[in-house]
Amino acid sequence: MTEAAATPTPKKTAKAATAAFEAALPKFDLPKFDLPNLEVPAAVREMAEKGVQNARDAYEKMKTHAEETTDLLEDTYSTASKGVAEYNTLALEALRTNVNSTFDYFSALLGTKSLSEAVELSTGHLRKQFDVLSAQAKDLSVLAQKVANETAEPIKASVEKTIKKAS
Repeated sequence: MTEAAATPTPKKTAKAATAAFEAALPKFDLPKFDLPNLEVPAAVREMAEKGVQNARDAYEKMKTHAEETTDLLEDTYSTASKGVAEYNTLALEALRTNVNSTFDYFSALLGTKSLSEAVELSTGHLRKQFDVLSAQAKDLSVLAQKVANETAEPIKASVEKTIKKAS
């Protein structure tokens, strides 16, 4: 451990090198110029202060609007992600139902004894699947519309708020 303590760190080495470099440089002074004291007229000073105050006010407004927009985007993203998760759950449930129905159909199809029985089974299965798929598509469509409306609501409210402020 004493070896580690005795080993100079890069920071100490850099400080020592900087000190040695500065000591080697010749010292010289810059000439001093006497600048006249200029008095800034009160009107110019007042305009400058108003400009600084206006810049501060504009910055504060911009900062406030940026924070509001950030909050809006976070809310919108949160709503959209929840809606997409719900939509995906419903779609996966529909997929599971359809796969199970297809396996049941093939199982029953393999158990048929005649061609007419297979055709009758296939016709019944197709009718049933058409009805099921239509209902699933309707459910997914309704959910997609709901998610779109819920996602757009915060944006709509923000735009209305901005229009009310402007008028």
